[in-house]
Amino acid sequence: MDAALRQLNDELDTATQRLIDEARLMTGSDLRAPSLLPGWSRAHVLAHLARDADAMRNLLIGARAGQDRLAYASPEARNADIGNSAAAEAKELVDDMASSAMALRAVALQLPDKAWRYQVRLLESPRFPASQLLTRRLAEVELHHCDLGIGYSHHQWSAVFATMELDEPLRSQRAERLGYVQPESVRAKSMARKIPPYQPGRPLPGSWIGRGQA
Repeated sequence: MDAALRQLNDELDTATQRLIDEARLMTGSDLRAPSLLPGWSRAHVLAHLARDADAMRNLLIGARAGQDRLAYASPEARNADIGNSAAAEAKELVDDMASSAMALRAVALQLPDKAWRYQVRLLESPRFPASQLLTRRLAEVELHHCDLGIGYSHHQWSAVFATMELDEPLRSQRAERLGYVQPESVRAKSMARKIPPYQPGRPLPGSWIGRGQA
């Protein structure tokens, strides 16, 4: 992993840590509540992120071998897996999301330079270099964090993500989030429940960064 990719991976680490720490504050009822994505609960959003990490890991494993590998078995299997994951209990779902993120991270940190140039494909997308997966994953984490409707908005994005060049449809999706109106934050609700709120730079117990460092 060259310096540019490592910097991007560091951005992804920070964004993922922030998302997981806030997800750990949510109760089962919080997760079953509607997200800002029509037809999806907050649990569906987190389940999508978990299965997205698995898909990207599949592509990186294929790139490492110099072989095409499917991100998902099929669109139907993808939707079924998201639905099944979303039905899990709160702790199980957040642990699933954290584990899938760590597994993706482990493969990325060990990928040889040549593999980052291998051309991969997500579902029906045109082929693109595997190196772009880190940008796509960062976008997925930051945009869907906003979609949870827990008080996280574009104001919390890093300058790197807020200004980076994104291909469509991610560029338009980022622009859409600028107009989101966020409800009461999970952090505020957690204080009322006497659960320690998330504080930037102070991970909650069980945070994943620091485990499995490569």
